[in-house]
Amino acid sequence: MANLSTLEPLVSVEWLNNHLTDKNLLIFDASMNKVTSNDNEIENSQIPTAQYFDIKHVFSDTSAPFPSTVPSEQQFTREAQKLGVNTDSIIVVYDDKGVYSSARVRYLFKAFGFDNVAVLDGGLPEWKAASYDVEEKKINAKPKGNFIATYSPEKFKFFDDILESSKNKNHLIIDARSENRFKGLAQEPREGLRSGSIPNSVNIPFSKLLENGYCFKSKEAIKKEFETINAKEQHLVFSCGSGITACILALGAELIGKHDISVYDGSWTEYGTLTTE
Repeated sequence: MANLSTLEPLVSVEWLNNHLTDKNLLIFDASMNKVTSNDNEIENSQIPTAQYFDIKHVFSDTSAPFPSTVPSEQQFTREAQKLGVNTDSIIVVYDDKGVYSSARVRYLFKAFGFDNVAVLDGGLPEWKAASYDVEEKKINAKPKGNFIATYSPEKFKFFDDILESSKNKNHLIIDARSENRFKGLAQEPREGLRSGSIPNSVNIPFSKLLENGYCFKSKEAIKKEFETINAKEQHLVFSCGSGITACILALGAELIGKHDISVYDGSWTEYGTLTTE
């Protein structure tokens, strides 16, 4: 059984396959599937015993004006317990893109006081490439857990915080969107949202940290990406479109030993809506 004190931020598909029968293991599928007219685009398989972790509709404040808003302590506690999360659980999160929304789930757990959680490097594509077993999507219900969330407010930034951070030389806002979106050369996917970027922010597209879009690059390669923006001993604030891919940069920063970090929860969707320039 895995040593609870040594679970790394990332685990390999080989590691997970070797630990599938661990007593305290919980596997969460954090995929953000979009139903389309092409059935081939809908993933209908999952890693054995996985449970669906619904970021948009269950683990966010759906009454908020912007998507994927961080939920309350009470909501996170209630919904995590429904998934069987206990204080001694081992949690591995994956998604169907490789590394995408799974990083947001790990960040949420960390923000709510649960540390023994890892992202599956390469996600479902890497799992399938290794020819490990999958099952058809189904509900793998667990007994109610005993985990109680304790929110760490320093993990997230909000609009007023960003207005201050953009003027603070000890803070560096790093945008995870594509270069063209960051530069305002590409239209935002959210209808009616203006293009642009937060003043004094810099850009590391989250794809720059990934190999072929699936797995994280080596720590040395990730360090080089952070060196391109001259990231010094500053507080790093990660932003993106709606707070999802910013967490990929946050995970990358953690992998290279940077822990003075936070995520702008509303990201450009909020900032671009509430400002005109």
